[in-house]
Amino acid sequence: MMNYRGIRKVPGCGSIEIENVVYEFVVSTLMEKGYEELYKMLVDMKKELKVAGYATYTDMVSYDIEEEEKENTLMYSSEKLALAFGLLKSSPDMTLRIVKNLRICQDCHQFFKLVSLLYRRDIAVRDRPRFHHFSGGTCSCKDYW
Repeated sequence: MMNYRGIRKVPGCGSIEIENVVYEFVVSTLMEKGYEELYKMLVDMKKELKVAGYATYTDMVSYDIEEEEKENTLMYSSEKLALAFGLLKSSPDMTLRIVKNLRICQDCHQFFKLVSLLYRRDIAVRDRPRFHHFSGGTCSCKDYW
């Protein structure tokens, strides 16, 4: 119906600045050649986070697809790609600053909290309505996003 009416949805994108260069990611970035390292990093991160209690929050995925496909859809979101890139390309003492053009979802919010705890990184995310500062497994928004 959206195609028929000519309505286009703004794609979610996440960006991160490292060494004065801005890198932008959308879900389809994963399909591009040269991003295999990001894919592997996210797979490894998910394994570590599951041990720490992470469970994918798939309730907000509105597509009529299998549960496993929903998890894969959420795993490669633009902000998670930006986060993995930041972890790979920045020094351990650097605060990761990520900008998201839409509101961060509950799954990514939980994911970022656990990453800040397990990887001992401070992460600042600016989404559409507010700033989130993740540090030591908590968020400055007190889980009100």
